[in-house]
Amino acid sequence: MSISSKIAPHLPYLRRFARALAGSQAGGDAYAVATLQTLVEEPALLPDGEDVRIGLYRLLLRIWSTVSVNDLVPESTLRQLGDAARHSLESLAPRSRIAFLLTAVDGLSQDQVAQVLDCSANDAGALIATAQEELAQQMATDVLIIEDEPIIAMDLETLVESQGHRVIGVATTRTEAQELVRLNRPGLVLADIQLADGSSGLDAVNDILKSFDVPVIFVTAFPEQLLTGERPEPAFLVTKPFRIEALKAVIGQALFFSETAKAPAR
Repeated sequence: MSISSKIAPHLPYLRRFARALAGSQAGGDAYAVATLQTLVEEPALLPDGEDVRIGLYRLLLRIWSTVSVNDLVPESTLRQLGDAARHSLESLAPRSRIAFLLTAVDGLSQDQVAQVLDCSANDAGALIATAQEELAQQMATDVLIIEDEPIIAMDLETLVESQGHRVIGVATTRTEAQELVRLNRPGLVLADIQLADGSSGLDAVNDILKSFDVPVIFVTAFPEQLLTGERPEPAFLVTKPFRIEALKAVIGQALFFSETAKAPAR
């Protein structure tokens, strides 16, 4: 089997992990591309018999720890990201945060996390527990939920409130989202794609981003539709049906990389 055939099924998830780790589409995609280029040049880095997904993550993290994003992303792109994002991208995320992302967002077991990080299973568990404590201490913020399914909206609302955040409203259409944002500026947006009246959550988010910067997490049953490489793509993405710990992890990452989100909930 060719190297491209081996890695193709894992590429959307490698890119999702890289973006969550880097906190931006540009930074994450740059590291994912560097990972693939390294594999093309040295296919022996992904030996036969090794779990392909684990091998890809191991290689990506090796590049992440040794190559500055300044060497991968054009300066013009870095300028667009702003000072806070550039600073975060140039700083290696703690191993505890990486371990938690691997298990909560990407669904790896504790033993698999240990393989990716070259540590014992016990050490991986300790790293994950540390990350959970760190994420719980994130500054609370105001959250807008854009979701037309009542049960899912209620689950999202309960989850974010349990983390100390305040939900300013639940929008089921693009118009409702516009109205809620006019009344209250959120520090975080959780958005579905298909809305009740046939309008698009993507359009609703774009409306918001034209007025001010805010981290956005898309919650969708079809992540591949947003990871095509054919249009601007989200840095933060959670797949439906979502797991509570996965969404908590992504919320923590989104707030960690955004200064604009860190306005205390009232």
